[in-house]
Amino acid sequence: MNKTLKIYILLLVVVIAGIIFVDANRPKPIDWRPTYKVSAKTPLGLYVLDQEMESVLSNQKIERFVTTPYEFFDAYYDYDTLVRNYTIKGTLFSVTNDNTIDDESMIEILTFVRLGNHAFMSMKSFSELLADSLNFRIENRYYFKDTIQNYLANKQFGDAVYKMNGGMTGHYFSEIDTLYTTVLGYQKIGGTELTNFIKVDYYDGAFFLHTQPAAFSNFHLLKDNHSEYSQKLLSYIPKRPVYWYQKNLLSDSISQSPLRFILSHPALKWAWYFFLIGMILFILFNAKRKQRIVPVIKPLENTTVDFTKTIGNLYFQEGNHGNLIDKKIIYFLEKIRNDYLIDTTKLDDAFIKKLHLKSGKDQILIEKAVRLIHKHQRRYQSTEEDLIEINNILEKIVD
Repeated sequence: MNKTLKIYILLLVVVIAGIIFVDANRPKPIDWRPTYKVSAKTPLGLYVLDQEMESVLSNQKIERFVTTPYEFFDAYYDYDTLVRNYTIKGTLFSVTNDNTIDDESMIEILTFVRLGNHAFMSMKSFSELLADSLNFRIENRYYFKDTIQNYLANKQFGDAVYKMNGGMTGHYFSEIDTLYTTVLGYQKIGGTELTNFIKVDYYDGAFFLHTQPAAFSNFHLLKDNHSEYSQKLLSYIPKRPVYWYQKNLLSDSISQSPLRFILSHPALKWAWYFFLIGMILFILFNAKRKQRIVPVIKPLENTTVDFTKTIGNLYFQEGNHGNLIDKKIIYFLEKIRNDYLIDTTKLDDAFIKKLHLKSGKDQILIEKAVRLIHKHQRRYQSTEEDLIEINNILEKIVD
């Protein structure tokens, strides 16, 4: 593992640790979702109600069930006798945000109530089957203030008005069958009194219907004197066994993933995501082909100059100036032939003129060079001064 990769991994670990620390120390946002689950300790859960139900409905049996009401009550239906009845008596109890009861179960509940039992339901909307059977209609009154005044119609409970916010809705009973329906409670929105709690007689039994389920939530049971309002509502339940239907739509949506605990907590969820990202980056960096270090090969040195100096010193030390002049002349004539394509067999006036025209050099300089070449060819021995003179002239022409 190279040093750069170690630095990247260290920075990633520091960033993840910093995010976890910041996230762990920030205040958790309040979950205002209307779950109405008995296990939920959020503001709109029913944990407090579930814990206090036995004390509120003292001396009453409370049986909780999560199967559908159809499955629950059908199991107690007496098929052995000719008289249609159930082997149990009591009150169905249900608190949810919206109707979560299917039509088959609602038919079973209607049958259960018709045979001398009761049903207490608190939800902001009811099934159309129930509304049609009991002749009522629900509407929603939108309001701009966050507070709704709730109170009961029975003066035996006093004139207390409970100002509630948080989870409250504008749903109310817009139409009721006055022949079979008794108004038990109201809510006031913007100065308008609206019905939110009714009792509907249905054959030998009765339905208690309430449109503000938030009154039974953790938030209102623990706030001010709002628990008095919920206790007054529950006091209408007859002194018989209570069958609490505790299943709702949100509880059905719980993830069955093995990671649901990690993913349900923001800190653990982000730690898990960063771990996966870090592992992917680690794999990508290490997946590259590791190449051995390429050795640095020094380029070959140009020894031409050194070689020339060495040869020149050798000739100079021997004092053979004539030989050096001969080689210089040979090199000069070879370059003239290659660069200007001029015949160097005869160094006459025609040669001088052609070289002057093609090279652009001074004609007098060329004439002097030709004269020195001829002079050297006629002489037996040349001096150092002759070597210097002819070298300077030839260098000026070929430069």
